[in-house]
Amino acid sequence: MLGAIASFSSMAVARRVVSNELDTFEIMTYRSLVGIVVLWSLLTLTGQWQGVSRRSLGWHAARNAAHFTGQNLWFYAVTVIPLAQVFALEFTSPIWVVLLSPLILGERLTALRLGSVLLGFIGILIVARPSPETISPGIVAAASSAIFFALTVMFTRRLTRTETVVCIMFWLTLMQAALGLVFSLWDGQMTWPTARTAPWLILIGCAGLLAHFCMTNALAIAPATVVVPIDFARLPTIAVVGMLVYGEALDVWVFVGALVIFGANYINIWRANRA
Repeated sequence: MLGAIASFSSMAVARRVVSNELDTFEIMTYRSLVGIVVLWSLLTLTGQWQGVSRRSLGWHAARNAAHFTGQNLWFYAVTVIPLAQVFALEFTSPIWVVLLSPLILGERLTALRLGSVLLGFIGILIVARPSPETISPGIVAAASSAIFFALTVMFTRRLTRTETVVCIMFWLTLMQAALGLVFSLWDGQMTWPTARTAPWLILIGCAGLLAHFCMTNALAIAPATVVVPIDFARLPTIAVVGMLVYGEALDVWVFVGALVIFGANYINIWRANRA
């Protein structure tokens, strides 16, 4: 989990560094191309190409369209609002999973789950403190990214019934590279990496893969009740990074709202473990 925390934090900082030269679609394209090179090399070295199949391309397409949208919204948000606020709103993703899973996965929405959803939305209101003065495109983008990340999680659950993790990661990098190229070239222009931006783009690509790898392995060897509280350490970590690197003020209400959101998520984890 320490690897996941470091990866997510470094990706947010690297995104800000290159934001003056590259738009979000171009960053996603280069991130995915780095991922293709890394994943292709790993599959070849380990001989795991047999784990890649084409039998669920429709579900892969749905998953990657959702993830591509969410990731672009997230990348935009980290450039216009405080990093701690982005991460706090991102943590509402499990709340959306609970709310939408009856529609997509056929899971039952119990009274306890519904209560956790309501508690999570209270946390969102504390973090965002909506008013004509505080609501901004960055807040909307960060909150919306959580919804698309929730869709990504649910489509991933559906895929894991028949597909390997290697297969999911392969189509993730390939499809998102294609989507990135399409939207990057929409205006007929494509900004190429420079000596300054190339190292940061490589960092973004490697950090994205490493974050998923670390999170998956953490959940494989430890209960979610242990992993999720550690994952929430991303919030104070990125808040300190934002303060030291960008001079962002530490907003106590962001932490209060994040604790409420954490409580809502933990209710669901506790219920699942008890069941």
